Amino acid sequence: MNIRRGFLLGLIVLLLAVSFAMIQPFLQYVMLALLLAFVLYPLQRRLESRLSEGIAALVLIVGAVIAFFVPFVVIGATVAGDAMALAQQLQNGGFSGFGVSQVEALIQQYAGVQIDLASRLSGYAQSAARTLAGGVPGAVSALTHVLVGLGLLVFVLFFLLKDGEKLYRWVRTVTPLPETVQDDLYTSLNDITWAVLLGHVLVATVQGGIAGLGLIVTGIPNAVFWTFIMIVLSLIPIVGSILIWGPAAIYLVTSGRTVAGAALIVWGMIVVNATDDFLRPILVDRHANLNPSVIIVGVIGGVYLIGFMGLFIGPILVGALKVVLEIFDEHYEAL
Repeated sequence: MNIRRGFLLGLIVLLLAVSFAMIQPFLQYVMLALLLAFVLYPLQRRLESRLSEGIAALVLIVGAVIAFFVPFVVIGATVAGDAMALAQQLQNGGFSGFGVSQVEALIQQYAGVQIDLASRLSGYAQSAARTLAGGVPGAVSALTHVLVGLGLLVFVLFFLLKDGEKLYRWVRTVTPLPETVQDDLYTSLNDITWAVLLGHVLVATVQGGIAGLGLIVTGIPNAVFWTFIMIVLSLIPIVGSILIWGPAAIYLVTSGRTVAGAALIVWGMIVVNATDDFLRPILVDRHANLNPSVIIVGVIGGVYLIGFMGLFIGPILVGALKVVLEIFDEHYEAL
């Protein structure tokens, strides 16, 4: 490698590092824009047959706001309200509705240990409330950051939809790989991404929602909040929503509502588990052969590395590694 080529490569690395440092504070929003653009691009192509590229992108963004963000804000506000009500109830020591006395009785009966769970939980809740109260200035700063991030998300999404085809052609041009290798690579990456979005995110949403319906019908307090938690937990294979509806069923039984508790157990074991047992293999196998271990590693590692968006991006990145290794093995002689 001569000096000129080495200097140019060093300059590229430097500019990449600086560019990433500028994007990093809003990385979550840029990643969300990329995912939304990937999902919406087939619709963009259809609309472009009737509208201009810019108008089609604008129509899709308005539709996405109505279809995704408005319900998300409404659900988020409901979840936040449930969470605040739950925290307030815990802070005030109002634990009678949560079966704490029954749990204390069971612990004393089988372990021979007398423990005051209500007092301990109240102490934890009061400590959390004081921490939140002291973080008001930080909350204002965080809100500003969110508003700027959402503006950046809309801006990036618009141009990804409008100029997505040009960007794709440019990436293919600057990628130093043969055309046949790029064809296989991008096709496999497309399959992996759809497998994660459909077989991972969609199934988790359906599973958590069905489990939440069981909580609502059986009268579990703050059911919307717990439904949101179950959707997040369902993003992790094997773990799933049983961590919430299982204790909820126990709570119903210990509270004297045996029929409701038994019904929730049957609902969870048969109906909720069926979504994972049947939907996930159908959707994942349709697009890519992804082992559950890939999802688990991607979810946990992704959250630690890049935060909340790691729930979705992490499995895609690990799946992309699998694809690249397979492409390298298949086309080794041609490289």
